Amino acid sequence: MILFLIAYILLLPLTILNYIVVLFKSKDHAKGYFRTSAINIDKFGNREFRTLWNCTLKTESGYQFGNPEETISSALGKNERDGTLSKAGKVLTWVLNLIDKDHCKKSILEI
Repeated sequence: MILFLIAYILLLPLTILNYIVVLFKSKDHAKGYFRTSAINIDKFGNREFRTLWNCTLKTESGYQFGNPEETISSALGKNERDGTLSKAGKVLTWVLNLIDKDHCKKSILEI
Protein backbone atom coordinates (compact mmCIF):
# COMPACT_ATOMS: atom_id res chain seq x y z
CA MET A 1 0.00 0.00 0.00
CA ILE A 2 2.86 2.41 0.81
CA LEU A 3 4.46 1.88 -2.61
CA PHE A 4 1.12 2.59 -4.27
CA LEU A 5 0.75 5.86 -2.37
CA ILE A 6 4.30 6.95 -3.16
CA ALA A 7 3.81 6.18 -6.86
CA TYR A 8 0.51 8.04 -6.93
CA ILE A 9 1.90 11.10 -5.12
CA LEU A 10 4.92 11.29 -7.45
CA LEU A 11 2.93 10.98 -10.69
CA LEU A 12 1.93 14.64 -11.13
CA PRO A 13 5.21 16.30 -10.11
CA LEU A 14 7.24 13.86 -12.22
CA THR A 15 4.91 14.43 -15.18
CA ILE A 16 5.48 18.19 -14.96
CA LEU A 17 9.24 17.77 -14.56
CA ASN A 18 9.38 15.34 -17.47
CA TYR A 19 7.40 17.74 -19.66
CA ILE A 20 9.89 20.53 -18.91
CA VAL A 21 12.79 18.25 -19.87
CA VAL A 22 11.00 17.15 -23.06
CA LEU A 23 10.23 20.79 -23.89
CA PHE A 24 13.88 21.82 -23.66
CA LYS A 25 15.26 18.70 -25.39
CA SER A 26 12.78 18.47 -28.27
CA LYS A 27 10.00 20.96 -28.93
CA ASP A 28 8.53 18.60 -31.56
CA HIS A 29 7.92 15.88 -28.95
CA ALA A 30 6.39 18.42 -26.56
CA LYS A 31 3.51 19.18 -28.96
CA GLY A 32 1.74 15.85 -28.42
CA TYR A 33 3.05 15.18 -24.92
CA PHE A 34 -0.18 15.61 -22.97
CA ARG A 35 -2.32 13.84 -25.57
CA THR A 36 0.02 10.83 -25.53
CA SER A 37 0.08 10.85 -21.73
CA ALA A 38 -3.72 11.01 -21.60
CA ILE A 39 -4.00 8.00 -23.94
CA ASN A 40 -1.54 6.03 -21.80
CA ILE A 41 -3.52 6.84 -18.64
CA ASP A 42 -6.73 5.85 -20.47
CA LYS A 43 -5.21 2.47 -21.45
CA PHE A 44 -4.05 1.96 -17.86
CA GLY A 45 -7.57 2.76 -16.60
CA ASN A 46 -9.12 0.31 -19.06
CA ARG A 47 -6.91 -2.48 -17.72
CA GLU A 48 -6.76 -1.50 -14.03
CA PHE A 49 -10.51 -0.90 -13.58
CA ARG A 50 -11.72 -3.63 -15.95
CA THR A 51 -13.89 -5.34 -13.34
CA LEU A 52 -15.66 -2.09 -12.50
CA TRP A 53 -16.18 -1.20 -16.18
CA ASN A 54 -17.37 -4.71 -17.06
CA CYS A 55 -19.91 -4.59 -14.21
CA THR A 56 -21.19 -1.07 -14.84
CA LEU A 57 -20.68 0.07 -18.45
CA LYS A 58 -21.84 -2.91 -20.53
CA THR A 59 -24.43 -5.64 -20.57
CA GLU A 60 -23.45 -9.20 -19.68
CA SER A 61 -22.90 -10.16 -23.33
CA GLY A 62 -21.03 -6.97 -24.23
CA TYR A 63 -17.46 -6.48 -25.36
CA GLN A 64 -15.05 -6.87 -22.43
CA PHE A 65 -13.00 -4.01 -21.01
CA GLY A 66 -9.44 -4.76 -19.92
CA ASN A 67 -7.21 -5.01 -22.98
CA PRO A 68 -4.02 -3.10 -22.00
CA GLU A 69 -3.57 -1.85 -25.58
CA GLU A 70 -7.06 -0.36 -25.78
CA THR A 71 -8.60 2.81 -24.35
CA ILE A 72 -11.82 2.92 -22.37
CA SER A 73 -13.36 4.90 -25.24
CA SER A 74 -12.50 2.15 -27.73
CA ALA A 75 -14.22 -0.50 -25.60
CA LEU A 76 -17.19 1.84 -25.12
CA GLY A 77 -17.31 2.37 -28.89
CA LYS A 78 -17.44 -1.36 -29.55
CA ASN A 79 -20.27 -1.75 -27.05
CA GLU A 80 -22.06 1.26 -28.54
CA ARG A 81 -21.69 -0.24 -32.03
CA ASP A 82 -22.94 -3.64 -30.80
CA GLY A 83 -25.84 -2.20 -28.74
CA THR A 84 -24.46 -3.68 -25.49
CA LEU A 85 -23.99 -0.56 -23.35
CA SER A 86 -25.60 -0.46 -19.92
CA LYS A 87 -27.50 2.67 -18.85
CA ALA A 88 -24.32 4.02 -17.19
CA GLY A 89 -22.34 3.19 -20.36
CA LYS A 90 -24.88 5.07 -22.49
CA VAL A 91 -24.64 8.12 -20.23
CA LEU A 92 -20.82 8.12 -20.30
CA THR A 93 -20.80 7.65 -24.08
CA TRP A 94 -23.31 10.48 -24.47
CA VAL A 95 -21.11 12.82 -22.39
CA LEU A 96 -17.99 11.90 -24.35
CA ASN A 97 -19.87 12.40 -27.63
CA LEU A 98 -20.96 15.87 -26.47
CA ILE A 99 -17.31 16.80 -26.04
CA ASP A 100 -16.22 15.16 -29.31
CA LYS A 101 -18.85 14.04 -31.85
CA ASP A 102 -18.84 10.23 -32.23
CA HIS A 103 -15.83 10.07 -29.90
CA CYS A 104 -16.24 6.44 -28.87
CA LYS A 105 -16.94 5.13 -32.37
CA LYS A 106 -13.93 7.07 -33.70
CA SER A 107 -11.81 5.57 -30.91
CA ILE A 108 -12.45 1.94 -31.85
CA LEU A 109 -9.19 0.01 -32.05
CA GLU A 110 -9.37 -3.04 -34.26
CA ILE A 111 -7.49 -5.78 -32.46
